[in-house]
Amino acid sequence: MTDLTDLSAFIAGLPKAELHVHHVGSASPRIVSELAARHPGTVPSDLGELKKFFEFRDFAHFIDVYLAVVDLIRTPEDVRMLTYEVAREMATGQNLRYAELTCTPFTSVRPDRDDIGMPIEAYTEAIEDARIAAERDFGLVLRWIYDIPGESGIPAADATLAHALEHGPAALVGFGLGGPEIGVPRSQFRPHFDAARAAGLHSVPHAGETTGPETVWDSIRLLGAERIGHGTSSVSDPVLLAHLAAEGITLEVCPSSNIATRAVTDLPSHPLREFVAAGVPVTINSDDPPMFGTTLNAEYAIAADLLSLSRDGVADLSRAAVRASFAPDEVKTRILGEIDDYVG
Repeated sequence: MTDLTDLSAFIAGLPKAELHVHHVGSASPRIVSELAARHPGTVPSDLGELKKFFEFRDFAHFIDVYLAVVDLIRTPEDVRMLTYEVAREMATGQNLRYAELTCTPFTSVRPDRDDIGMPIEAYTEAIEDARIAAERDFGLVLRWIYDIPGESGIPAADATLAHALEHGPAALVGFGLGGPEIGVPRSQFRPHFDAARAAGLHSVPHAGETTGPETVWDSIRLLGAERIGHGTSSVSDPVLLAHLAAEGITLEVCPSSNIATRAVTDLPSHPLREFVAAGVPVTINSDDPPMFGTTLNAEYAIAADLLSLSRDGVADLSRAAVRASFAPDEVKTRILGEIDDYVG
């Protein structure tokens, strides 16, 4: 049996890729403290107070923290700083070599609000400037997924599609759908995904986290999903599991997030084992790591425990993320080589 301390050290040094992680949701207390100092008022800038505020209590508290951070991102300079500093923490703290960050430009580009919001051109320039700097300074390759906040309905979908197609950054690779699933049918967004896919973007909606497997089916059949965010309820449909396995549709699994949102009762009940046993491709991800009190390293350790993995098994998880990514072929080859060199 692999020593857990030894395995944790191995995970920390392992070159990794992450495919399901949110831009705003990755803001650590350190980053939020700087944003709060720029925009004093609603959120304390004292780091000690912020760390207490970030201690996860329940899902309602997560929403409070998330919205508080969104409210602090008011200028292109805020977007740039947030993006660059998130990249710094990914690279230096988690040894990430590649990440697809899910961005929700609709919450930052708000022509209906005078107090917040910026032109989409400024938003795009800010994330791209940070991306280029992060690759130069940290060796971290970033790509973007623009997602529709589903709770905001068709207006948000129209705006997100326009942001992607008319002002999409050079590194935009995917089109997603987030927010609550209950009462937000996937079918209403079919035209938006059709248009995004026709433009060459990959379809990566959230589905089956707080609703049943039919939402996953809808995402595949109506939205052309190539990967599914979460997909936890897929475990209750053997036909769906067989379809995911046969078609190679990857589930982006986020164990701690699934517990926090009550999509899964507890870690021993997590369906990760069933997914792997059914041959479904999976990747391990952190979702909104500081807000759920986790890290990608911690999620790998959880997965290793659930799947009884050795070092080689853990390295295979990292390889799976690279292969399921939308990274350029040369980036995939390089990172897979780094993983092989690390494992020895």
